[in-house]
Amino acid sequence: MTTKPKARKFRIKRSTPTIGGSPADESASAEQKSQPAPQSKSQDAPAGNVASPQQVASENTIDAIRQEGLTGRQLRMARRLAQKYELAPTSDFDAVRLLRAKGIDPFQRTNMLELVVPQAGAEAHEGGAPDAFASLPAQLGGAGADRVKLPQTVPVKKQQLPSTEVSPAERRARDIQNIQRDITRRRRKKMGLLLVRLAFFVTLPTLLAGYYFYAIATPMYATKSEFLIIQNEGSGGAGPLGGLLPTQFATNADSIATQGFLQSKDAMLRLDRDVGFKSHFAQDWIDPIQRLKTNPTNEEAYKVYRKFVKIGYDPTEGMIRMEVVAADPELSATFSRQLIEYAEERINNLSQKKREDQMRDARKGFEEAEEQRRAAQEALVRLQLAGSTLDPEGVIATLRGQISTIETQIIQKEIELASLLNNARPNQSRVDGARSTLNILKEQLKILNNRMTGVSKGENSLAELSVRVQIAQADLAGRDMMLQSALQQMEQSRVEANRQVRYLTIAVEPVASEAPSYPRAFENTILAFIVFAGIYLMVSLTASILREQVTS
Repeated sequence: MTTKPKARKFRIKRSTPTIGGSPADESASAEQKSQPAPQSKSQDAPAGNVASPQQVASENTIDAIRQEGLTGRQLRMARRLAQKYELAPTSDFDAVRLLRAKGIDPFQRTNMLELVVPQAGAEAHEGGAPDAFASLPAQLGGAGADRVKLPQTVPVKKQQLPSTEVSPAERRARDIQNIQRDITRRRRKKMGLLLVRLAFFVTLPTLLAGYYFYAIATPMYATKSEFLIIQNEGSGGAGPLGGLLPTQFATNADSIATQGFLQSKDAMLRLDRDVGFKSHFAQDWIDPIQRLKTNPTNEEAYKVYRKFVKIGYDPTEGMIRMEVVAADPELSATFSRQLIEYAEERINNLSQKKREDQMRDARKGFEEAEEQRRAAQEALVRLQLAGSTLDPEGVIATLRGQISTIETQIIQKEIELASLLNNARPNQSRVDGARSTLNILKEQLKILNNRMTGVSKGENSLAELSVRVQIAQADLAGRDMMLQSALQQMEQSRVEANRQVRYLTIAVEPVASEAPSYPRAFENTILAFIVFAGIYLMVSLTASILREQVTS
């Protein structure tokens, strides 16, 4: 395998055209290049290993680029730029050569490469080196070369003398200083714009808010109070210890209902009607932000009411906490007491309504049972009057008793008569007396049986009447039991209603404040700063994201 010789072994010494020379010199130089130059005795090129003109021109150009004294950063930038334009350089210097061949200067200050139009002849670049492609003749692959004839020898380009221009290091230092000054100027400009925006969107609104809170805002006085809704768990006065038994907190529903009522428009209207809520907050000495206009609507007054009347409920403790704010401390305490009275009245109405609802059903059941018992009693009396006796069952029982007695007597007389007749010499008078008595008893038994038969048959018989009376008495007894049960139910409902009575207990009395509670100037100013800064930061981030999305 033959190793490729170095280019210096195949170069022919020849005169190099001077940069910026006259056209005559350039033509002479071209003619000189076109003719074969005599080879040096010490540098003889072996036959069969002559480099192509394109290779020689490339190496000459690369040597010229090396003499420019480019920095490593410039070379890396050229390499990356060549990759961007889809070039295939073999080295960083080759990348510079390829870019210049395409008319691109890789060393612009703005890093935005511009097109470079090669001029006829040798054209100097930033480093002072001429364009090698422009200085080569047509035979060597320079500008205007149509065809290259192979093989041929290429004369060696002479060493360029140092330029009288500024050195590349000084030029790089000057460019770096300019870039640094430009970056510093841009940073200062951006910082100034940032400070201006912060001053306009954050500092100025914060100062205005602080001025309002410290100098303009009307002092407001807050009155705090706490109260509970208690449910009675005693017997409601049914026993001697009815009012002394323990109590507990009312249900959450009652407390929430009371809280909702105190925060409602109804409570505001009652407070305005009784104490004058609208007229107080419509006074001229209150600042415009907190002041109501003259003759405000209910909706406007209700907004102020919700702002200055704050009510909270703690379900764990069952406590309702209320804070009433007004420009006058005494009036603030008056508002608070009036609202507590409204709440107490509301609780009493709720308790009374619940009690009436519970007692209504029990009282209605008792009245119905009483009417039915009265109707049963009247039916029994009518049955007794229809039979002309008050106790038909007793009459029947008496008849049965009489019949049973006569039958017993008849049996005794028959036994007595039989014993008399068994004697050998019976006493005829005793036998006749016994037989006569027996006949009388039988006649009487017959009469009683007929009477019993008479009262037991027919619709109006004593037996039928007795059955109807028994049914009426049973109905009356049942109505008596129902009446007794209704009476007990009504009494139980009354006791339960008394147990469920709610009432309001004040834990903290409303007391007028001596010092204003609002506005909290420092806290509100800091809060305003945080709010404005947050809004500015959010808007800035949103704008930056949108700008990046649009530019990308």
